[in-house]
Amino acid sequence: MKLLKHFFLAAIFLVAGTGFSQEEEEARDPGHYNNNSFKQLYEEFSTPNQYRSASGAPGPQYYQQQADYVMDIVLDDKNKKLSGYETITYTNNSPDVLEYLWVQLDQNVRSRDSKSPLIQSSRAASYDMTSSFVNEHMSEGFDGGFNIQEVKANGSSLDYTINRTMMRVEMPEELKPGGKFTFSIKWWYNINDHVNGRGRSGYEEFADGNRAYVIAQFFPRMAVYNDVEGWQNSQFWGRDEFALAFGDYEVSITVPADHVLDGTGALQNRKDVFSKEMMNRYNDAKKSYDKPVIIVTQDEADAASTSYDDNTKTWKFKAENVRDYAFATSRRFIWDMMAVKIGDKDVMAVSMYPKEGNPLWEEWSTRVVASTLISYSRMTFDYPYPKAISVHAKNQGMEYPMICWNYGRPDEDGTYSDRTKYGMFGVVIHEIGHNYFPMIVNSDERQWTWMDEGINTFVQYVAEQDFGELYPEAIAPNKKYPSRRGPAKNIVGYMSGDQASLAPIMTKGLNTFNFGANGYSKPATGLNILRETIMGRDLFDYAFKTYAQRWMFKHPSPEDFFRSMEDASAVDLDWFWRGWFFTTNVVDIGVKDVKKYYVTSKMSTEIKEIMEARGMTESDLPSLVYLIEEGSEDFEESMRDATLDDVSTLQEYIMDNLEPDERANLKKPTFFYEVTFEKPGGIPMPIIAEYTYSDGSTERITYPAQIWKTRSESVGKVIASDKEITKIVVDPDEETADIDTSNNSWPKTEKVGEFDSFKKNVKGQ
Repeated sequence: MKLLKHFFLAAIFLVAGTGFSQEEEEARDPGHYNNNSFKQLYEEFSTPNQYRSASGAPGPQYYQQQADYVMDIVLDDKNKKLSGYETITYTNNSPDVLEYLWVQLDQNVRSRDSKSPLIQSSRAASYDMTSSFVNEHMSEGFDGGFNIQEVKANGSSLDYTINRTMMRVEMPEELKPGGKFTFSIKWWYNINDHVNGRGRSGYEEFADGNRAYVIAQFFPRMAVYNDVEGWQNSQFWGRDEFALAFGDYEVSITVPADHVLDGTGALQNRKDVFSKEMMNRYNDAKKSYDKPVIIVTQDEADAASTSYDDNTKTWKFKAENVRDYAFATSRRFIWDMMAVKIGDKDVMAVSMYPKEGNPLWEEWSTRVVASTLISYSRMTFDYPYPKAISVHAKNQGMEYPMICWNYGRPDEDGTYSDRTKYGMFGVVIHEIGHNYFPMIVNSDERQWTWMDEGINTFVQYVAEQDFGELYPEAIAPNKKYPSRRGPAKNIVGYMSGDQASLAPIMTKGLNTFNFGANGYSKPATGLNILRETIMGRDLFDYAFKTYAQRWMFKHPSPEDFFRSMEDASAVDLDWFWRGWFFTTNVVDIGVKDVKKYYVTSKMSTEIKEIMEARGMTESDLPSLVYLIEEGSEDFEESMRDATLDDVSTLQEYIMDNLEPDERANLKKPTFFYEVTFEKPGGIPMPIIAEYTYSDGSTERITYPAQIWKTRSESVGKVIASDKEITKIVVDPDEETADIDTSNNSWPKTEKVGEFDSFKKNVKGQ
């Protein structure tokens, strides 16, 4: 009989809660596809296999190809021309037989017949910069593509086909698993002016006629062949960056004798290219951990810039297990270095800059490099290379193994704004950070921009905050580093934009509308939300480090990242990846309604009517406690003074079922509230609710995102409190990227209305 009573009781309250019987509910919703936000990502993810495991780690038969290079490079400073002869040894570690090889010719994006400009939509503007107008409409265009002079193996010419930025090399015979093929390419190209023509590589010419060269993508490079898509030979249109194989490099670079030069790898002939004074300073720098040591002073760079040396020097480098090569050279460079302790070894933090970068660069660049290496190593793995170089180049921000180009130029009188200073700090941190992503954790930038830029921007945010704590004088009078990307509230403007102009993060970079927000800001913000709000720092940091260490010096896919983060944390994040990465849905959570209740032993009119309709009496039910809503027809003013002690059924239960010590520990809440939270946005998030009480105290409760698992539009929570609630705020610190905070408070504040129409458009997505 007792079980039967509970059954009837459940049925009564089910009907009272929905207004429909079970049969009526089924008739209203006969069936539907599983669109639950918490559905697992099996349909989106590729099936695990022997190459990539379900845990997100490399599988037992994971492989990657190797491409080793021996290069002789000559810079013709007078004619702004670069030429080279390279020998590539390609090792086929795959289980596949290869019929041909694909080589990337990225400089061909600047060839006179390049198709890249043809895919850009253009309009007749009412005004234009004079230089842009001349370049666009009056110039023949710069001819900067590769001139391939020969492709040979064992002294014999090889057939090859150039398709824009890709070259297919025909081998004399198929390359079997485990086999090696060695061939050579002789080439040259005209170096571009990266300031006026833009570009990741090139030269800047100064008023005195001298140039600073930042040289990258300068040699034909092997494309990636892997288990995910075979050859990654997607064309380079100028935006999506590079997918590259690891290898060892021996590089000799010949430049004018009055130049200084640094690049990827360890310098092999330092005593040949350094003066005695430079060697002494270098040895001092290896022992200096707190401030940079000047290797080439501004006075020395100025003196070298007054004439031109027709003689040359050859700088020789070796680099092991790197995916690319780049270098910078000029007679105008100031050069400084300092040591930074990473794990159990010393790494050299290095900066090269013309005097136009001072005083900002001499004061801060190398210190920022050192701080960045410490922060990134803490978040991932100890930096494995011998040095990290920051090179000042106007309007640049680009990365390569051990070296990067960075902007941030003071005014001509040496003064600079906070915008210039923080821009310089941020770009140095970001580009030095790229040594980790993707130079070591070697994702496919051509396909997945966010795995390179987004993940790196997230760690950049962490490193910026670390830098502000390490050097508070650099950010004074700010109390905290003013990061541009990372804080959740900073992405709201983008996410609340026109849905027709948004693309999911899981979109090829070339096909996105807002490249910066899509590839950098949104993924970085999402990871920051995971770390600070959803997972917590301990779980997140452990999982993130696990991913980085699993895939250092390897080629991860998006699934490898997603799976590793869950595997190492025991946090199911499929709902988050789906909403934040695979859709353009938004976050919008608010307080829909708050009802106040009082306890009583008196049955409500609604329950009485249901009981009568079913032919039941109160004796058919177990001992019950009733909640009467304030203002309802059953509410009486006397109830305002009711306490738990006034509920006879409750007192009987306590006296009959609890021991005296248990009774003493019982709480006696006076106020009961039913709070209904709503979710007009499509992305679930934890509900961070801050309750303010009549005595001025506050309490913050975070309800996990899974609260939305079966009720996507609204959920309710009953709050029992010994103090009256006077205010409720959802997401008080703006940490979930909520696009509309006008519904985040109770009592309601006046709606701003800015996102009302937008909310209607995205509701239920």
